Amino acid sequence: MEAPTNNTLYINNVNEKIKQAELKKSLYAIFSQFGQIVDIVALNNVKMRGQAFVVFKEVRFATEAMRAMQGFPFYDKAMRIAYAKSKSDAIAKVEGTYVERPKVSRGEKRKAEEEAIQTRLAKKRVEAVSAAAPVMMAPPVIPQAAPVQQAPVQVAPAQPAVELPNKILFITQLPEEANEMMVKMLFNQYPGFKEVRLVPGRHDIAFVEFESEANAGAARSSLNNFKITPTNAISVAYAKK
Repeated sequence: MEAPTNNTLYINNVNEKIKQAELKKSLYAIFSQFGQIVDIVALNNVKMRGQAFVVFKEVRFATEAMRAMQGFPFYDKAMRIAYAKSKSDAIAKVEGTYVERPKVSRGEKRKAEEEAIQTRLAKKRVEAVSAAAPVMMAPPVIPQAAPVQQAPVQVAPAQPAVELPNKILFITQLPEEANEMMVKMLFNQYPGFKEVRLVPGRHDIAFVEFESEANAGAARSSLNNFKITPTNAISVAYAKK
C-alpha cells in the first residue's frame, strides 16, 4: 500500500560514496526548482546510507518533484522516490503539532527553516521546451499603423532571437562549492543535454552544450536566474559564436 501524500519525499538508491555535505547541496540544487524546501535530511550512519529525505513547504511541490525526478540519474544511480511514511519534524514544528520523542537523534537534524526561494514549477520546463523553437524563429512583428519611431522598438528585441541562439550555454555566477556533477544534474533534466565544461581556475563559470539550439533555449528559459543555492542565482546566456 502506497504512503499517503506528504510534504516529505523519501529518496533511496543514492550513491553511498557521496559525502553528506555535497549530497545535501546537490539535492537542494535539483529539487529547489519545484518549490520552497524546508529541510534536507541525509545521515552518515550505516543504517541511513544511500537514503535521504527532502522536505517541501507544500505537498504540491513534493508531488511535482516526485513525478518529474523519479528515476533521475543522480551520481550515476537512478533515484527511487516515494512519499515519506510520516510527517517530518520540520513540518510538525511549523504546524504546532510536534511532540518530542523520548530518544533524541543527537544533533543529526538540521534546523528546520531555510531561506525562502521563489517557487519553480515543473510545468515551466514543459512550457519552455514547447515555446523555445517558435520564439527563436519568429520574425519581428511591426504594427501596420505604427509611427516611424516605433519601428526600432519592435525590431530591437527580435535581434537576439536571430543572432544569439547557440547550442552552447554560458553559465555565470556559480557558487564557490559548485562542481561539474552539480551543474550536470541541473541541466541534464532537459532534452538534448550533451556535456558540461568547467573553466580551470574559475569556479564561477561553465559551459553547457546541447544537441540543438532549441534544446539549449529551453534550458536557458527555465534556468536563467535559478537559485542553485539559497543565496546564489545563476545567470544562463547563449555562448558567443
